[in-house]
Amino acid sequence: MKALKFIFVGIIFGIVMSKSEAISWYRIQEMFRFQAFHMYGIIGTAVTLGILIVQLIKKFNIKDYAGNPIVIAPKEKGFVRAIAGGTIFGLGWALTGACPGPLFVNLGYGFLTVGIVIIGAVGGAWLYGYFQDKLPH
Repeated sequence: MKALKFIFVGIIFGIVMSKSEAISWYRIQEMFRFQAFHMYGIIGTAVTLGILIVQLIKKFNIKDYAGNPIVIAPKEKGFVRAIAGGTIFGLGWALTGACPGPLFVNLGYGFLTVGIVIIGAVGGAWLYGYFQDKLPH
């Protein structure tokens, strides 16, 4: 029964992604070619909301679904790592035309070829987890 609220949030997320056209390959290409502000507006709104929500979590000591306190660890400084990771993420985003979040929305819309990208994303996450202790952090 607790899973229903997560399913509901996922459905709302999918609706917002599709109605805002954030799942559109054309919108993503417009962004990377600096031809339209549309995606920058969506990303800016998401970043702003994220900042506000994190501040609310800290201020009101909001707990997670199990009642445990939400602890937000400070980030390590690492400009080069951030640039390298952002570049790899951006290249994957530009090549596939999809960010990880909307991948499943695209699959739900019937774009079955996005399954290849999902397999690559899940495989990459698995590889990172497998080699995590051997990678520089």
